[in-house]
Amino acid sequence: MPTLRIALAQVNSTVGDIPGNAAAVRRWSRAAADAGAHLVAFPEMMLTGYPIEDLVFRNSFVDASQRALRDLAAALAADGLGELAVVVGYVDADGPAAISFDAAPGTGRRDASALLYRGEVAATYFKHHLPNYGVFDEDRYFEPGSALTVVRFGGVDVALTVCEDIWQAGGPFTAARRAGVGLVVNINASPYELNKDDVRLPLVQRRAAEAGATVAYVNLIGGQDELVFDGDSMIVGPDGELLARAGQFTEELLVHDLDLPAADAAPNPQGSTDAAKPQVEQHIPDDMPINPVLLDSELAENPDRRAGGVADRIADAAEVWQALVLGLRDYVNKNGFRSVVLGLSGGIDSAVVAAIAVDALGADRVTGVSLPSGYSSEHSKDDAADLAKRTGLNYRVEPIQPMVDAFLANLSLSGLAVENLQARVRGVILMALSNQDGHLVLTTGNKSELAVGYSTLYGDSVGGFNPLKDVPKTMVWQLARWRNTQGAPPIPENSITKAPSAELRPGQKDSDSLPDYEVLDPIIRGYVDHDLGRAELIAAGNDPELVDRVLRMVDLAEYKRRQSAPGTKISGKAFGRDRRLPITNRFREGGATGGQV
Repeated sequence: MPTLRIALAQVNSTVGDIPGNAAAVRRWSRAAADAGAHLVAFPEMMLTGYPIEDLVFRNSFVDASQRALRDLAAALAADGLGELAVVVGYVDADGPAAISFDAAPGTGRRDASALLYRGEVAATYFKHHLPNYGVFDEDRYFEPGSALTVVRFGGVDVALTVCEDIWQAGGPFTAARRAGVGLVVNINASPYELNKDDVRLPLVQRRAAEAGATVAYVNLIGGQDELVFDGDSMIVGPDGELLARAGQFTEELLVHDLDLPAADAAPNPQGSTDAAKPQVEQHIPDDMPINPVLLDSELAENPDRRAGGVADRIADAAEVWQALVLGLRDYVNKNGFRSVVLGLSGGIDSAVVAAIAVDALGADRVTGVSLPSGYSSEHSKDDAADLAKRTGLNYRVEPIQPMVDAFLANLSLSGLAVENLQARVRGVILMALSNQDGHLVLTTGNKSELAVGYSTLYGDSVGGFNPLKDVPKTMVWQLARWRNTQGAPPIPENSITKAPSAELRPGQKDSDSLPDYEVLDPIIRGYVDHDLGRAELIAAGNDPELVDRVLRMVDLAEYKRRQSAPGTKISGKAFGRDRRLPITNRFREGGATGGQV
């Protein structure tokens, strides 16, 4: 039985940085070779980054991907890595005519995987299943593949697959069983959401059983706009045994020795137990020029077997915190910002955002600004200063009342308009500091507030990135309490325990305008995350009048959310890419109609 030492390169790529991504492949391939690996696999679209969205429509971009793949194969050989098989994701096309807008059906751009060996592109595979739900629009961008690529490597038949292929029964994994392969390599760019790691392992186990083969699943890590990728790469045997598993939110090389069936083992012509017929054809290139790897007889002389190990899973709060830290860090660094600035109110939201920013970037790259008005309480000002001292971030105080008074001396306003004016003056100051010092402004609104429109356009919603955009208010408190258990507490206890308030009028509390968040958040989760209707929400035990009130607020706030900053996705359905509703929309749950007010 041949033994294959496989390496899964769980690494971070950047969309559009094709030279930088290729350089990363070379670095990590060297590390894999130094570890004695025979084959190393990189994530989906490693060369181009993921998702590339409408970049795929640029012929120059597709051409750059194709050229980079060929150049990378040659560069690996020049690096002395020609005998290492390298599986890498990229964007391909069927030919020059295929990347025109009038291409014939069945041709076009491809989400592709390639095996590089001895300076050549030895084999390619085109992704078969194209997701078109949630954050994915792959039917818009790609044509599906129609053939399963199997390479004979070191006496083992190895099938190549890409991401969504593993999420769907049948297709490539059924075909892999019919081909009698010993290993299926699945390269991924699977975005993070809370507890998704609990879903992946059973999924990979089902596909391993379907293929009757070991499955090596490698996933991307890093932040890309609203998405963050958590890694969680793994290797699962055909019997469902978890053989090795990488950590979450860490760049690493998972190296493991696999005993695999020889390629001359009889295929299973009956296919899998799944009733679905294969949707792809098998294709085994003849005479693949790949050297054998260690055989049983050689292992006696080379007893040093490599076990990748199984990384511990992390608690929910730690998982979300790491996702938010990584998402912010990569957004800032990949977009070339030197530092960030945010308003410090002394409240829980700005305190948590400040702590995330310091963890992501270091205190020296974070500036917090206290922006007190005539309604700001002494405890809020003290809490903001306390947080600055605890975290070590740069801190300054810019009172807004003189500017508010100047507006009011020249403009007759009252009530809500005066409240919103205070928020907008704060936004002007933060944007001015951004222009002056080159900071990225972080806004601090949470998912609960965004859902019901509890924010001021061009005021507290101003900013270039929002770490809490997909974090409900109740979870913000949970994260604060958890973070304060990890070393020196960065968040003042008073910021956690006091009643939330915008402090835009005397004695104001969030509860003056909103239900308690413990009541509000489950309704939002049902309506926004799970698309439940009014009747279903009431059947779940919610007060009918409260349901009607919350749903109306959510619906009417769509125009605000359309203008909100991007922020890291951590839930099954985040505002933005995940949830797309018309702003002009008179449909109301329960049959009521009404326009925007």
